[in-house]
Amino acid sequence: MQLVDNNTFLQQLGALFESTKDKGTIWLTYKRLTHDGDDTVMKEEDGSDGSREYPCIVRVTDGKKAKFSTKILSIDLDKFHSTYGALLKSSMTTLRKRDKKREKQRAEQLAKRKQRMADPVVIDGPKRGNGRRKRQRQVKAALKHADMKERAAKREEARTKQ
Repeated sequence: MQLVDNNTFLQQLGALFESTKDKGTIWLTYKRLTHDGDDTVMKEEDGSDGSREYPCIVRVTDGKKAKFSTKILSIDLDKFHSTYGALLKSSMTTLRKRDKKREKQRAEQLAKRKQRMADPVVIDGPKRGNGRRKRQRQVKAALKHADMKERAAKREEARTKQ
């Protein structure tokens, strides 16, 4: 991984955003840098006030060949964040907006299906004579409804086991 200065990092990041504008993924990692060479102890000994400032490291990769990072000192953090934020905002224009209408429609269909599962199928009408076919359809629908409830219960049971 290549360590570059802040301005070069932002320029390379902008170029990487441009190259993956149509298709691609970029991973950004933002961490506090605490490594001093030897084993690092987080607690300060001998009653020090713990006012030590740690630099941050930002890493970028596209998963293939582009890998670079920068180290940001606490003094330069505000300036870096403003430039970095502007770059991210300008690069987010290629993201697709959520299709809220379709999501709402699917949620309504799911709620309707759950409501149908909760409501029992009423079987009424005579066994013989007028309305016999209607009753047969209701019996068939009740059997199908019971089968759907059984399958849903099995699915829920399988999910809880995992």
